[in-house]
Amino acid sequence: MKTSNTIIALTTGLLLSACATQTGWTPTVDTYNNPNSFRLSQDMAECDQLARQASGGTGMETAKGTGVGALLGGATGAAIGAIAGSPGTGAAIGATAGAMGGGSKMGIESEDRFKRAYKNCLRNRGHNVID
Repeated sequence: MKTSNTIIALTTGLLLSACATQTGWTPTVDTYNNPNSFRLSQDMAECDQLARQASGGTGMETAKGTGVGALLGGATGAAIGAIAGSPGTGAAIGATAGAMGGGSKMGIESEDRFKRAYKNCLRNRGHNVID
């Protein structure tokens, strides 16, 4: 029972941390000689929304990665645990490690898609995006 509590705690932590990642970042935009600077605030709000849709949402992607990682890690851990004489413990350890790795990977990839989509949207609207 202790191992399942650990898995739940780690998974919950990953999901909560992933949900917050797309909320604080905005690209730096140089408005010097920008004829479109008067609508930068509106464009940033619209591009933020479009980028969230394009990225699939970090929280959702992290949840998918966590689930797939836990399944694959659990199966691998059970196989290795069976060789060592404890398939249940191996499965639990494998599921925990797989959940963490899969969730992190998918969350990071989603965050990268979000940033790329946000910057491209602003550039396509005529803004000079620095980062």
